[in-house]
Amino acid sequence: MKEVVLDTETTGLSVENGHRIVEIGCIELDNQIITDKRFHCYLNPQRKVSDEAKKVHGYSDEFLADKKKFSEIVENFLKFIEDKILIIHNAQFDLSHLNNELKILGKKPIDKKNVIDTLELAREKFPGSQISLDALCKRFRIDNSRRTYHTALIDCELLSKVYINLIDQKEPRLAFLENIGIDNLKKSNSDYCKRIIKPSNEELKNHEIYLKKSQKKHYF
Repeated sequence: MKEVVLDTETTGLSVENGHRIVEIGCIELDNQIITDKRFHCYLNPQRKVSDEAKKVHGYSDEFLADKKKFSEIVENFLKFIEDKILIIHNAQFDLSHLNNELKILGKKPIDKKNVIDTLELAREKFPGSQISLDALCKRFRIDNSRRTYHTALIDCELLSKVYINLIDQKEPRLAFLENIGIDNLKKSNSDYCKRIIKPSNEELKNHEIYLKKSQKKHYF
C-alpha cells in the first residue's frame, strides 16, 4: 500500500485572510516503509509572510522571492500524490491551504476520504493528552532535536515514525515474502534444519578435556 506523509508551511493560519503556502514536503511510504521518493519545494506565496509564521518556519520574504509559484509545481505535486493515501497531522489546516491553491487554479480539491489525520488518531488513542507532533515524538521516544523550526521535510520524517507508532506497527511491515515466495521460504528453512554439522576429532578431544576439568572443579 502506497501512502504519502505530507506537510506544508504557510504565510499564516487562515486562507480566509489570504494566506498562501510557502513550502510543501512529501515522503512516500510503501507498507509503512519510507522509500527514496520525495517531493519538496519552496514557493513564492506572492504575498508577505506574517511575523507569527516566520517565527514558526523561519522563511523570510527575501528567501521566498525567487522561488517557483504553486502554478509551476502543481502538476508534479498532483502526480506524486496520485492514488495514494495522505498522512497529515492536523489535516484540516493543510487541506484548507492546499485546496485553496488548487481552487485558485481551477483544479479539483483533494478528497478528505483519501486522508488519514494523525491528530485524530492521537486524540482517540490518548484522550486528554497533548497530541502535538513534538508531544507525540516525546511519547514515542523519537528524536526531534533537528526540529528547531517547523520545516516540511523534517516534519514529514518525524510524522512517518509517529504514524507507525500510532497504528501499533512498531516495526515496518516486512514485504520480502512477496519477493521470494512463501513456498521458497519454507523450503529454505526446511533445508537449513536438515543440515547436520559434525565436530572434528580435535573438537571432540578438546571437549573431553574440558569435561574432565569441569568435573575436578565440581568435586573440589
